[in-house]
Amino acid sequence: MSVNIGVHNANPSLYYLSRLGILEAALAPLGETVTWHQVGGLATADALADGTIDFGGTGSTPPLTAQAAGHDLVYAAVSSPRPGHGALLVAADSEIRTVAELRGGKVALAIGSWQTHFTAKALAGAGLSYGTDITALRSDPTAYGQLLAGEVDAWVAQGAELSAARRAGTVRTLVEAGDVITDRSVFFTRRDFAAGRPELVELIVAALAEADAWAAGHLDEAAAIAAADQGGEPADWRQALQDLPWKLEPVSAAFLAEQQEAADLLAAAGFLRTRITVTDAVHGAR
Repeated sequence: MSVNIGVHNANPSLYYLSRLGILEAALAPLGETVTWHQVGGLATADALADGTIDFGGTGSTPPLTAQAAGHDLVYAAVSSPRPGHGALLVAADSEIRTVAELRGGKVALAIGSWQTHFTAKALAGAGLSYGTDITALRSDPTAYGQLLAGEVDAWVAQGAELSAARRAGTVRTLVEAGDVITDRSVFFTRRDFAAGRPELVELIVAALAEADAWAAGHLDEAAAIAAADQGGEPADWRQALQDLPWKLEPVSAAFLAEQQEAADLLAAAGFLRTRITVTDAVHGAR
């Protein structure tokens, strides 16, 4: 049997796991193999639901969207908080000094990713609504240039792109993601897979932890791999990778409370189609 794992560039734990052979070695004694599927973070839940993959990982928002769409997912593990992973930026010469001053403005972000949760909560903290007080624009590789050209008022950046923009001195941080949300990586599977193959879920999580330990101890090599594969400067990748915790945690009551707060906020903003109960996505909850 082949275990199908979804992987995408924005999830560092899965990204390195797919390149190190750790999971393949762990599965071999069980007579199992692994097939890696390049699946975008926003498509992870659908790929789980239709059986393309058995296990995937994203930020905080996609599993909430998946639950709201009726997908029967189960949380498997989460990363420790990632306080240095992302930030809401404005151009260095922008007159905007506070989040409240974004009212009526344009914000470029990866809509549907953890950046939606972060932006919505940052706005709520300033008395604004994600649904009505800003125009959210889907970011792409031109977002940084759009910010500098004044075509958008703010940009949510992460990883090596964030490191590069800060190194260039062309941006100013309006708010750090870690000051607003825990910004964890979240790993999840289908309920039937969690119930039918719990030993495989446990093995995958252990392999993720091993991949994290490798990355934490080999930052230069990990940065070189990412730069060669995804572009950018190795130094910027190294800074971004150095800022990550590289540690997994079990699904805790504290994490579930964080997710419920996010779900309620996104439902109130009209981003989720319906209100959900996050604890329904715990193995054994149904």
